[in-house]
Amino acid sequence: MDMEGIPIAFSLSPGNDNEQNTMVPLEKKMIRKFDMSRFVVCTDAGLSSAANRYFNDYDKEDGSRCFITTQSIKKLKKHLKKWCLDPNGWHLPGEPPGKTYNIGELDEEKDKEKIYFKNRWIRENSTITENGKQKTVVIEQQLIVSYSIKYRNYLRSIRNGQIERAQHMVECGESSAGKKRQNDPKRFIKTDHATKEGEIAEKSISYIDRKVIDDEEQYDGFYAVCTNLEDEPQKIIKVNKRRWEIEECFRIMKTDFEARPVYVKRKDRILAHFMTCFIALIVYRYLEKKLDEKYTIDQILETLREMDFVKYEGKGYQPIYTRTELTDALHEAFGFYTSKEIIPIKKMRNICSMTKKQKV
Repeated sequence: MDMEGIPIAFSLSPGNDNEQNTMVPLEKKMIRKFDMSRFVVCTDAGLSSAANRYFNDYDKEDGSRCFITTQSIKKLKKHLKKWCLDPNGWHLPGEPPGKTYNIGELDEEKDKEKIYFKNRWIRENSTITENGKQKTVVIEQQLIVSYSIKYRNYLRSIRNGQIERAQHMVECGESSAGKKRQNDPKRFIKTDHATKEGEIAEKSISYIDRKVIDDEEQYDGFYAVCTNLEDEPQKIIKVNKRRWEIEECFRIMKTDFEARPVYVKRKDRILAHFMTCFIALIVYRYLEKKLDEKYTIDQILETLREMDFVKYEGKGYQPIYTRTELTDALHEAFGFYTSKEIIPIKKMRNICSMTKKQKV
């Protein structure tokens, strides 16, 4: 995706491939094929391996490749985790660097919309595999942590719903057995199979584990990223926020354009399927911009699908859809109107020809 939010390329990999191993080959391909002045990789934690960070850092002198990646606070070293969760030393964007805040003393209402941050540079030794051999590399990166009361409340509202479902499971006799995913309500259920004296119990007892809840709650409201960019933290946070546009592209492809599930098996047909969905995504993004980004994907698609006509032989096409603010916006953006009268066949051909040639 470029800086305007327009998708520029996609790549397909087998579903059983480790996604961390697909990123560097894809980057190399894009660097070869696209003339980019700067390449900033924004990834979630799933792609932020040491090898991927190092690839975008070791030739830092030319500044052509950089990374911004989500960082799990839970997985940081003990002293860094303590620094992240320390309520002291927080800043607000746009204020003097010397002014700091204690996030433990914030007003729940007045400070609800504010996003506080702190940053520091860290230097870590990591072991990566290169050309089949292991080697130790040093990666210097800026650790930026943000905190928001609004984000904290959002996470807690989600967790409270999961705790309620877990409580319902306990009441229905379910245990904590089985593999638990990250957002599985079962992670809050603990099952004891022994008595207090350590003897094996005839019956198991399941209950809500408060320790798990307390452990998760301490991270509520915090969000961390690591980057080798030397820009101001506010700017990096702003760039990283645009990751939602990438996530939205995937959602639109999978949900609205039905990229998945795939009902074909041959490689060429799988490629053709995704190519069709990708082209549709590009067309949609340009259409969205022509409409000044005022409408959602659901509104646009529903409106386009309902813009039907009845063809009268020898006369033309009569619109049978309801004229709305969005249909007017579409007509205004493309310079023709089809909602006011029967469109002669020749005129409809001219409209089709004009829209094919129109530059988006």
